[in-house]
Amino acid sequence: QAQVVESGGGLVQPGGSLTLSCTASVRIVGHYVMAWFRQFPGKDREFIAGIGSDTYYADSAKGRFTLSRDIARYNFASLQMNSLKPEDTATYYCAVKRYDVSQDPSEYTSWGPGTQVTVSA
Repeated sequence: QAQVVESGGGLVQPGGSLTLSCTASVRIVGHYVMAWFRQFPGKDREFIAGIGSDTYYADSAKGRFTLSRDIARYNFASLQMNSLKPEDTATYYCAVKRYDVSQDPSEYTSWGPGTQVTVSA
């Protein structure tokens, strides 16, 4: 099973930016895909964005969030989050699965421990 670690969470003011990073113990593209989810207290995890050979975004992330891979690092991707709002406050998780990006968290086989993002003045 792949190992996944997130980093980059923290406190940011509304309108600010934050970059989350994810490192996996497996090769992304061609074998595995990587995705970001977030979870609000008492709610299920929701899909934000996923990347394999292509990149996919939830409607809530389009225009504000950008997911990208580091071509030189086969197991690393970063989520750039701009124009953050208080309602973006959540625990953010990175996950990997084989083959294709899915918005269903139950399909992902490996998860990081999560990183907290708090958007507040």
